[in-house]
Amino acid sequence: MAKINIDKEKCKGCCLCVSECPRGVIAMSDEQNTKGYLYAFVKDETKCTGCALCCQMCPEVVIEVEK
Repeated sequence: MAKINIDKEKCKGCCLCVSECPRGVIAMSDEQNTKGYLYAFVKDETKCTGCALCCQMCPEVVIEVEK
């Protein structure tokens, strides 16, 4: 199983990772980070296949996938 790390303080809430994840592993938080953005978080890591599409789509490079 892959492990996903998202730096919520650097996330700007663009949602590209959410829309690109084929398994619905990532979602957007209802809370804001210290910069005022809603941030991405790992909703269900057990579904992650480690495809890393979320990393490739993130313009802020805040997501890491460890396989």
